[in-house]
Amino acid sequence: MILSDNIQRAPDGSLCFAGQSVPELAARYGTPLYLMDEERIRHNCRMYADTFRECFGQNALPLYAGKAASFRAIYRIAREEGMGVDAVSPGEIHTALSAGFPAEKIFFHGDGKTDADIRYGVEQGVGYFIVDNPDELKQLAEEAERQGVVQKVLLRVTPGIDPHTYKAINTGTVDVKFGVPMETGQAYAFVQDALCLPSLSVCGLHCHVGSEVFDETVFEDTIDVMTAFMAELYRGFGYVTEMLNVGGGYGVRYLDTDKHIDIPARIRSVADRLKQRTEELGLKLPFFLMEPGRSIVADAGMTVYTVSSVKRIPGYKYYVVIDGGMTDNPRYPLYQAPYTVLHADREAQFYAVYDLAGRCCESGDIIQPAIKLPIDTRRGDHIAVCTTGAYNYSMASNYNRLGRPPVVMLSEGDSYLAVRRETLDDIVALDT
Repeated sequence: MILSDNIQRAPDGSLCFAGQSVPELAARYGTPLYLMDEERIRHNCRMYADTFRECFGQNALPLYAGKAASFRAIYRIAREEGMGVDAVSPGEIHTALSAGFPAEKIFFHGDGKTDADIRYGVEQGVGYFIVDNPDELKQLAEEAERQGVVQKVLLRVTPGIDPHTYKAINTGTVDVKFGVPMETGQAYAFVQDALCLPSLSVCGLHCHVGSEVFDETVFEDTIDVMTAFMAELYRGFGYVTEMLNVGGGYGVRYLDTDKHIDIPARIRSVADRLKQRTEELGLKLPFFLMEPGRSIVADAGMTVYTVSSVKRIPGYKYYVVIDGGMTDNPRYPLYQAPYTVLHADREAQFYAVYDLAGRCCESGDIIQPAIKLPIDTRRGDHIAVCTTGAYNYSMASNYNRLGRPPVVMLSEGDSYLAVRRETLDDIVALDT
């Protein structure tokens, strides 16, 4: 086993993913290539759904965070596995709806919803808006009234918790751009104002402390803060919080040195804390939601490249240059995200240290520095980057007018195209 139990080496040393030969898949579909292990995605969905039922019965729902990877096949899987979804744009909502996902199980996120976004969400009948700020609250109330509906909402507040994760993906501290802070007293007024709007049904609260969270106590600490706020709302004006969404963010293993997280055990601990705190405070146990994204799809993904060149600068640095780059995986240039990188064709007796560099005309186009690959790595070899199921396809771009790779789903020993490769004609399709 290498990093994850869906990655192995065949007897000839070539790499296998989800039980299938990576070099053979590269030959069939070309590179760069996103591979997705459908059975792993389903397993991860069931892990959440089963644990939620164990802890809460029918009084809870896991929501797949579509921003991690958004295309039709993902939403079909989420629907079949009994998940809800959160969406952050009309594009994500449309993708989910076009895959047959029920609108009433969509939660519409986002800190910068435009008037058009709000109108679209109400028109499409999304189940819940997660309202980020007073400006959105006012506009949503007006739009719901115009359309003659009472829109269900959750109000996003920031609990002031630091999850000790990358600064770029920390969303819980008091001074982030998301939500309304509790520490300043603004969240209390936010809830009070929302309750006065007849076109909105305030169903509960939402918070999110960050992504890639490994700290064992972060979500328990979040429960402590949120239940105290729920009690304050009840004392202040009798508001009963019917739903509580604590966001997502469990970390995944990108390197062998990353620790394993027993997610079901963590969820049980959060459920126990929520039951304990609500009982102590005399509160009703709310309907419980979380928003796993990365931990659903990350380890279900692998990206495969072909080596374009190998540059060896004696006394300085070695580079392996590939046929993809920051256009299909911008996470290292953005925030130095770590990855495990493997030679897909063979193992070797001798290795050298290389920087894995992309093809973009950009000196910062590095997928991963200081990795070990066979010393005889050469043009035409295949390189695999592991754990790329989350925030790779969804963050891909056409920088340098490069087309985005296809997404190939692996299932029961076979494969199918979930997203086709972009062509040169696709690149100019919107030009006038």
